[in-house]
Amino acid sequence: METELPSGAGIVAEDYPEIWDAYSRLGAACAEAGPLDERERRLVKLALALAVGSEGATHSHARRALDEGVLPEELRHVAMLAIPSLGFPRAVAAMTWIDDILDEEDVDAEDDDTLD
Repeated sequence: METELPSGAGIVAEDYPEIWDAYSRLGAACAEAGPLDERERRLVKLALALAVGSEGATHSHARRALDEGVLPEELRHVAMLAIPSLGFPRAVAAMTWIDDILDEEDVDAEDDDTLD
């Protein structure tokens, strides 16, 4: 699946293709190194992105999670799980970053028939 890279990553990929290729191979090797399935890995990556306070990575992983069938309320739950570990302000920031993507994609939990 070919996707457009965020601006910073896209610049590195274009200007330093060997570095980007090596980085991509490392990511694939890490993903396949354990028992987590793709969905579980995506939620972990989302949690890691919001834990380090990366708005761009949170956007990226939230967008990719939606594309992979993760529900909006599941994404929001990841942010709520951050409250005890990361603190309320960081979790609220993460929620706003997730909502950026839900708004952009015009997705809402109310539109999801699987929640009934």
